[in-house]
Amino acid sequence: MAELDTGQGGLTSAAATPTIATIAREVGVSVPTVSKVLNGRADVAPATRERVEAALEKHQYRRRRPATAPLGTGLIDLVFHRLGSGWSMEIIRGVEAAAAESRTSVILSELGGEHRPPATWLDTTIARPPLGVLLVAANLSEAQHQQLDRRSIPYVVIDTDGEPPADVASVGSDNWNGGLQATRHLLALGHRRIAMITGPWDMLCSRARVDGFRSAHDEAGVVVDPALVREGNFYTEAGFDQGMELLSLPDRPTAVFAGSDMQALGLLRAAHQLGLRVPEDLSVVGYDDLPLASWVGPPLTTVRQPLAEMGAAATQILLDIARGRSPKVRRLNLSTELVVRDSTAPLH
Repeated sequence: MAELDTGQGGLTSAAATPTIATIAREVGVSVPTVSKVLNGRADVAPATRERVEAALEKHQYRRRRPATAPLGTGLIDLVFHRLGSGWSMEIIRGVEAAAAESRTSVILSELGGEHRPPATWLDTTIARPPLGVLLVAANLSEAQHQQLDRRSIPYVVIDTDGEPPADVASVGSDNWNGGLQATRHLLALGHRRIAMITGPWDMLCSRARVDGFRSAHDEAGVVVDPALVREGNFYTEAGFDQGMELLSLPDRPTAVFAGSDMQALGLLRAAHQLGLRVPEDLSVVGYDDLPLASWVGPPLTTVRQPLAEMGAAATQILLDIARGRSPKVRRLNLSTELVVRDSTAPLH
């Protein structure tokens, strides 16, 4: 039962959200100070901010969202854990297209490779505030989740690094099946020493692809050599570095599932540097089917991940929530598809 300010200097019990005045009185600060915290203002002492946030959480304070904003107002905050690849550009393309249909603006943030936004990002977001937030390969701590929730700022996760809270929508693709398809293809070509350069172990999509890779081996009765499974980061440098090590082994792999198209590019360079021909000496499979995959030499066999569609779907879900409509789904996984090109061939 929440306590409410009666407006006469006392408190009374009621099953409703307390007023800002109630919070201010309980914490021992002014009403403008509580308002500053709610609005993400920087001119509040950290200790005071912490006490106010604790009181807001205690009373489960939740700011009412203003009446539904008309079409063409507001913005979406699109937050990437890391930019700088064709993968992120495809997500941006999908988000921009869906936002444009609703005449909604998009602003872009980058976390420098971190999967949790810093406090400075949260303060800036609260101060804006946006219609909602799209987090790509990132997520919020429970405290950050509650802070956005108290201010009625919804968020949706794309390619989450872990299981989001039950009330948070997420959009991804069938990474397990993608890993399974890629590995089945290589096994069907007769390869048995198949290496994998994974993504970061702390990302759910990466672990799902590895699980698909292992499941295909189990299905074929082939044992995975642990020495052939190497952690990468989905970027070119990891493909090159891990590729150099894998392809320099005395009993090197005859095929590599690179885990991403960017890592496949690095792997192709490593193979070239070591004098190996693709696909004659080494078969290579990527993941994502970025536009560049069909232009590299040789054109890359890869798993098509519908990145632009994922961005568009997440944007539509976020806009529905922000405008008071219930989304049709809160967990959406789009299908993947193996695209066979010239970088894979039967084992000689």
